[in-house]
Amino acid sequence: MTSFLSDKLSLTDNAKVVLERRYLKKDRDGNVAETPEEMFWRVAGTIAQADRNDSRDSHHVNWLSQEFYKLFADKSFMPNSPTLMNAGRELGQLSACFVLPVEDTLEDIFETIKNTALIHKSGGGTGFSFSRLRPKNDIVRSTMGVSSGPVSFIEVFNAATEAVKQGGTRRGANMAILRVDHPDIIDFINAKFDTDKLTNFNISVGITDEFMEAVKNDSEFNLVHPRTKENVKTVNAREIFDLIVDHAWRNGEPGIVFIDEINKYNPTPKIGDIESTNPCGEVPLLPYEACNLGSINLAQMIKYNEDKPEVDWDKLEYVTKLSIHFLDNVISLNKFPLPKIEEMAQKNRKIGLGIMGWADMLMTLNIPYNSEEGLKLASQLMEFIDFHSKVKSVELAQVRGKFEHFNGSVYDNNMFLSNKYKGKSAGIIKDEDWHNLDIKIQTNGIRNATTTCIAPTGTISMIAGASGGIEPLFSLVFIRKIMDNTELMEVNPIFENRVKEEELYSEELMKTIAREGTVHKIKNLPDEIKNVFVTAHDISPEWHVRMQAAFQLHTDNAVSKTVNFEEDATREAIKETYYLAYEKDLKGITVYRNNSRIQPMNLDKSKDSKKEEENKSEESVKDNNIENKVEKNEPNKTVICCLEDSSKIVTPRQRPNVTFGITDKIQTGCGPLYITINSDEEGLCEVFARMGKSGGCATSQAEATGRMISLALRAGVNIHSIISQLKGIRCPAPSIMKGDITLSCSDAISKVLERNAEKAQQMFHGECFDNVECCNEDADKETSTSIADIGLCPECPDCGEMIEFSEGCILCKSCGYSRCN
Repeated sequence: MTSFLSDKLSLTDNAKVVLERRYLKKDRDGNVAETPEEMFWRVAGTIAQADRNDSRDSHHVNWLSQEFYKLFADKSFMPNSPTLMNAGRELGQLSACFVLPVEDTLEDIFETIKNTALIHKSGGGTGFSFSRLRPKNDIVRSTMGVSSGPVSFIEVFNAATEAVKQGGTRRGANMAILRVDHPDIIDFINAKFDTDKLTNFNISVGITDEFMEAVKNDSEFNLVHPRTKENVKTVNAREIFDLIVDHAWRNGEPGIVFIDEINKYNPTPKIGDIESTNPCGEVPLLPYEACNLGSINLAQMIKYNEDKPEVDWDKLEYVTKLSIHFLDNVISLNKFPLPKIEEMAQKNRKIGLGIMGWADMLMTLNIPYNSEEGLKLASQLMEFIDFHSKVKSVELAQVRGKFEHFNGSVYDNNMFLSNKYKGKSAGIIKDEDWHNLDIKIQTNGIRNATTTCIAPTGTISMIAGASGGIEPLFSLVFIRKIMDNTELMEVNPIFENRVKEEELYSEELMKTIAREGTVHKIKNLPDEIKNVFVTAHDISPEWHVRMQAAFQLHTDNAVSKTVNFEEDATREAIKETYYLAYEKDLKGITVYRNNSRIQPMNLDKSKDSKKEEENKSEESVKDNNIENKVEKNEPNKTVICCLEDSSKIVTPRQRPNVTFGITDKIQTGCGPLYITINSDEEGLCEVFARMGKSGGCATSQAEATGRMISLALRAGVNIHSIISQLKGIRCPAPSIMKGDITLSCSDAISKVLERNAEKAQQMFHGECFDNVECCNEDADKETSTSIADIGLCPECPDCGEMIEFSEGCILCKSCGYSRCN
């Protein structure tokens, strides 16, 4: 059976960069202190040690170490990042995410904040339900004061995360969920309308079946006091739903989770209801439970029969069972950050085996992503993985015992799997197979309360050289600009091989595809290639949802997937997608409308037209009689330039040949910004703004801003008027340095102008200032600790390359930077 896996490690250059930057051990000076091979052996050897508890001899443990190593070397499986980073090291915290309870007392709230800080310190993310907290203005009997409500406490959690983050530890991510029937639900929906709020949180509304039926019937819906369970207000459900849709259209938040669908398949209902998920939403967890995840690379599950590619089902079975063994061992060896978390994790032993490389497999098999054939294969694959994951979990239970909370679980004296999947077989696993497995579970139990979950694969898919999760490709060809402005073209290898086989390859064609972003607009390519090699925006939202549903059917937990929309998509399109997600029994859904979370660099709409759109939306909310908590901006002022009247035209003076000035460095969310302010004998005359190592949109925008400031200065515009216009402009990537918040590159320029304009003006006359900070020796030691705080940033804050948005996360394919909230 070992012939299924190779021990020859071959990594792409990109994978090596990601490992060096983010995973490999480093010495005290920050130098890399292990090779990728050594890292994989460290992880494999450590996790295999759990088998010593089964009274296995050393030969078995050594064999298992080798098989675990081959899983990695063959790039057939990768565990979640904390396991790769911390296995065999002092920290030893191997889980990616956790859920903590938030009870309705001040003492409990701040106890949870303390525990959150400990989890973030260990490298984990946290999810919370704030649905137990009483609404704002509710009487607190112990003090006869009034409650400030869930949103205000989410802000406290957000500030605590910011403080831990500022302390130099691994950045924490959070999920906040509020039930749709909570009295403060409108405040919650509006909480991230201003995108510089709650920057360390994803927020999602817990949608109930009752609410969705009320939406479909356009009927009234009760908001319920979480403590007294009394109805406190009646609202129109569709109006609430429309408000959620409006915000999702604007910036993707709040997301939605179908909380009743989640609890329908809660494996341990007697332990409690599931109220929240991990930060990305794909792992519903009880309070104090932890995520323990890993992913199979489907691109490696292909064999060739007479030169024709097909799924290697035998290898997939072997890899599935070995991966389940690995993940169960992780629970046994994990150093959890809190005793309560260790107790829950050990008693339920939830694990989540998922997949990556789905788009790679489809392209190799010549199957379109958006096709019935693709949906059928998705169902077959996930049913196959789900079945054999549970077969292995039953085998482990025979040796190690069933999970401690088995009694009273959905598996206890109940043909759970047979009933769940009866009549839903995708053709690989038969109903009788599930029936026989249920009988074994009744006899031996099962080791793990859950075994499958499709999580964001982010950097681990980069290490494996695979496409992310079950997402289609973001692009087939893209151009990377490196340090000396050289352009490096990167082509998906499967696509490259195919067009070369068809004798269609040319650099000119690849550049055209990179420019267009899709092959669908290329006239000279065969339809078969256009149909198979689709990218995210070639696929309609309906196909995105149907693909997620195909995988969800045989996934214990939930599925991480982004439904992509074009920038001009309507709110109605998002609404219909939510309806379809509910009808397809999804546990949650993430939508992203292109450019809705970034500061657009090339605006298709004027400010006035955008403002008109916003006003229409706000009027719509008012018309629906919903309490509107949306912060409103002042209307744009219109500047009329009459070109026909030449007396009103101001011609800037010419730039002088000689200028004097200073250069000041300031940190922004896109990286360090170097701003030069020059003057001549008539006063300030020019400003240059240059990004550090970054390129692309941020650099071009900074240059354009500098040119326009220079033009204004030489036209006689007062410097304080310029500062006033730039100050306070916000973007999705604020930066916090030593307590000073820089909201955007434009805001950064205003700060530098404000503190240095007078100095620069007097430089021309030979004056020098002892307190000029333009040559700060410690400047290069500063690092931004608040970058890419919201959604999609136009550039990677680490390397300046393009960032993608998929699987509910942002990801840089160049250096491995990732962020899932």
